[in-house]
Amino acid sequence: MRRDPEIRIGILVGAQRVSVSANEGLSVSEPDGTRVTTIPAGQTWLVATAGDKLTLVGSGGWVSPALESMVLVANGPSDPLRINGKPYRGTADLLRDPAGVTVVNRLGLEAYVEGVVSAEMGHRSPNEQSALEAQAVVSRTFALRNLGKRKAQGFDLTAGVADQVYGGILFETPQGRAAVAATRGILLTYKGAPAEAFFYSTCGGRTAEGVEVFHGAAQPYLRSIADEDEHGVAYCSISPRYRWHEEWSDQSLQATLERNLPPVTGIRRELVRQVSDIRVARRTASGRVDQLAIALGGPEVRVDGLAIRQVLRPANGELLRSTAFTLAVSGGSRRVSHLAVDGMGAGHGVGFCQWGAVGRARAGQGYAQILGAYFPGTSLTRRY
Repeated sequence: MRRDPEIRIGILVGAQRVSVSANEGLSVSEPDGTRVTTIPAGQTWLVATAGDKLTLVGSGGWVSPALESMVLVANGPSDPLRINGKPYRGTADLLRDPAGVTVVNRLGLEAYVEGVVSAEMGHRSPNEQSALEAQAVVSRTFALRNLGKRKAQGFDLTAGVADQVYGGILFETPQGRAAVAATRGILLTYKGAPAEAFFYSTCGGRTAEGVEVFHGAAQPYLRSIADEDEHGVAYCSISPRYRWHEEWSDQSLQATLERNLPPVTGIRRELVRQVSDIRVARRTASGRVDQLAIALGGPEVRVDGLAIRQVLRPANGELLRSTAFTLAVSGGSRRVSHLAVDGMGAGHGVGFCQWGAVGRARAGQGYAQILGAYFPGTSLTRRY
């Protein structure tokens, strides 16, 4: 059986101190293989900055020479290494970055996907297993297509939502590992190359075309589909984010715009005065809001695309769940006294709808059928 490719995940960036350990101890070396030391079994040591380099601080006060980087390998063949107490497969490269320490987890692609599938999809029931298998193919495809994406930082992908969520061994589940094993080496491809495997939580009943959201995402398989069963029921209607509601009083809306409009539009904060109107100026073909017009007592300020979710953040400070929404504005001609937003779904809406996949799995669809629905015209190809 061919080996899977290696991938490098930036699990920490800019950390001030990092604790490292393993049940059976760790071997520490420089990148060229020069041995530095061995961390004894069961002991936790610290990696800290020393000027523009790194040092390893052991129990009893031992301090290593200053190093530009170091490589950590667990001594036990199946023993995970622990970074800040969390277990990871593979090895770890520790690098000095401008703000502190970067920790890069190097491991095989299949082991990486095992740490992604359930982190992205949560615990699923046996009748939802094909949704996990579909996510495994999507996550593997995303990772392979984006190898080297963050090379300048010393790794391929981050471990968070900027790429896809990876939590190491703590986030693995038996169902997730089974889904990865069942789809080992299988990619979603178009004309022989890994496809643009975009994914998100909940489409709200209709997915978005790629170009509605991402510049250059004009691939024919990234098109808007009605994500409904034969009775017109959205497959993702089971999602807790399928329908949602947010509202702002005049004061909370003013504060929200003062905080969020300047960094997005460049408008000076003092110009975010009385909000006299807010309206949808343009929608996409799938019905999502593509431009928001906000009147502040002078010329309207226009906010486009995904930036709308940054500007209309709810009280918890998170992004607005999606741009699939309607507005209800109350107030006189000179001031908005109340704004209500009724929305659908969560995420950008392009490609794979995770809750829709769960609904499709419950309806008896296999992972190939699920992926064929969200990425029409693509193929499933085994690479190793």
